[in-house]
Amino acid sequence: MKEAKFKTNINCGNCVRAVTGFLADVKGISHWEVNTDDPNKILVVQGETVDIQGVQAAVEDAGFDIELLPES
Repeated sequence: MKEAKFKTNINCGNCVRAVTGFLADVKGISHWEVNTDDPNKILVVQGETVDIQGVQAAVEDAGFDIELLPES
């Protein structure tokens, strides 16, 4: 399973709900979550394949900022 982490400004439950439909349209994602308690609002995306550009476009289309974090 692949995993990618992103810094976002998705900062509350309403924001998570707002982005849900957009991320649901990205093929290959089996699970995603946002740590709204983290100051960087880390979005973790998992799946058999993770379309980095697709995830970034979906989050931006939902009206949020997103930046890919380097692999650790």
